[in-house]
Amino acid sequence: MLEDYGHPPNTHSAGALYSRIAPSENASKPAGEWQTYDIRLVGRQVTVVFNGKKVIDHGVIDGLTAMAHDADEGEPGGIALQGDHGPVEFRKITITPLMK
Repeated sequence: MLEDYGHPPNTHSAGALYSRIAPSENASKPAGEWQTYDIRLVGRQVTVVFNGKKVIDHGVIDGLTAMAHDADEGEPGGIALQGDHGPVEFRKITITPLMK
């Protein structure tokens, strides 16, 4: 989570897979508005819909991410939510395991 409304997208933008995959566009809303994410992670492939816009489409996660807790991060397990340099609130988080 990052307040970067109006800035060009990069691998450290809101909607990015931090340090790995940049979003196709900056879909951030101005500060003070709720942001929404729909994230689908299957193995090492991720799709991110940020504020109703698909910003990562079947992106392949190549190697460990900056927040990796162990080398098997492609396997089912815990998640981590992170804000960046300021207060962040989360609400209405739903996790749905996908079955093959």
